[in-house]
Amino acid sequence: MRSATTWFDEYGESHRNPTNKLLHWICVPIIVVSSIGLLMALPVPAAMRAVSPWLNWGTLLAGAALVYYFFLSPRLALAMLPILWLVFALLYWLAQLPVPLWITCVIAFALAWLGQFVGHVIEGKRPSFFKDLQFLLIGPLWLLAHLFRRAGISY
Repeated sequence: MRSATTWFDEYGESHRNPTNKLLHWICVPIIVVSSIGLLMALPVPAAMRAVSPWLNWGTLLAGAALVYYFFLSPRLALAMLPILWLVFALLYWLAQLPVPLWITCVIAFALAWLGQFVGHVIEGKRPSFFKDLQFLLIGPLWLLAHLFRRAGISY
């Protein structure tokens, strides 16, 4: 398995332009929230509901991502826990609005991906996930690792 630093360095190769970076700081969190929200909106089997009312496809994705992150960097994975808590708090709040959660998430997801692709047109490089789908999970961790570096915290 490649190290977190190796993933981040490779991801960073197509994220050097300041406008593209800014768009990623805006769009990646929206994509994370909307992806989890879309999965939360999917029906779950009765067996899953019987285990916990909180167990859904969104929590399963988040849990799987955390396991992946833990293998890359336990510190970053632990730091992602409160962020995911905020994501779920926001999604449960959005689910109370009169607009169905899935509609809100589809619109946010589409607009955020549009922003991502605009950023990559400006950058002049293809999105990393065209090379390896794992980069879809690396993007959020790359942003968090940037905050760690700025704070002088090793990961």
